[in-house]
Amino acid sequence: MIFEHEIPSGSKLYFGQSARVKREIEFVSSEILDNLGFEEIVTPLFSYHQHECFDDKKPLVRLNDEENHEVTLRADSTADVVRIVTKRLGRSTESKKWFYIQPTVTFPTKEQYQIGAEVIDGSFEEIAKTTTMLLKEIGAEPVMQIANIRIPHLLNEKYGVSLEVLKSMHVEQIMGADLPWIEQLVRLNAIGDLDDLSAFPDDIKVELEKIKEAASKVEYSNMVISPLFYAKMRYYDSLTFRMFEGNNLLAMGGIYTIDGVEAAGFALYTDECIANKMNRG
Repeated sequence: MIFEHEIPSGSKLYFGQSARVKREIEFVSSEILDNLGFEEIVTPLFSYHQHECFDDKKPLVRLNDEENHEVTLRADSTADVVRIVTKRLGRSTESKKWFYIQPTVTFPTKEQYQIGAEVIDGSFEEIAKTTTMLLKEIGAEPVMQIANIRIPHLLNEKYGVSLEVLKSMHVEQIMGADLPWIEQLVRLNAIGDLDDLSAFPDDIKVELEKIKEAASKVEYSNMVISPLFYAKMRYYDSLTFRMFEGNNLLAMGGIYTIDGVEAAGFALYTDECIANKMNRG
């Protein structure tokens, strides 16, 4: 029996103090991003192209338009922002920096509020620094974890490590690969661990050096590395980062390519940021 006041599991309800904290976080973030030269965009809730972002289509909430074409609810904002800005707005705007404050919806009934930004031809350094700036402004200084998705792809394509094993981070199976340097790769965690890369083959070494260079440019004190982390959004193709406080994922971002357009972007997970701020009192 469903009572008239019940809401579906996974949906969001903010009221009183939590609604006020949500509004403050969104206001502060929009002010900072506006001052940094970002234009605001609000994308449609309905999309024809969300399936291109996900390896697994199960999270997509599917509908049909009036001509019976399949439509999904917005489960990710990045691809739609890039496509709309570069293909639909086209010559009507010269801005390459855009931000959004809007929710995503995934199957079966999960809402997730996000504050995100995308920079056409942007750099990893710029979006990582912008993310840490926003989080610091709302009182959070979480751990930043830097990864490079090219490393899992190389392990799969050239060294025979299963991509499914890498996606699920089955460490014992990864270390079971017949590679003399695999254990050392698995154990890389601190930036200082990248000082000596002589044990690794040249292709892996190049990608590890990209992590090292990115870390030095971002200059964030609370930083670790995770060379084997696999970002599951299909468009990521190089450096990515995640930001944690405790077990809560507060933000994620990286550099990517969509329809030949190179860009960089991030998303703050507003719901986790609200909970984090309220837990600190």
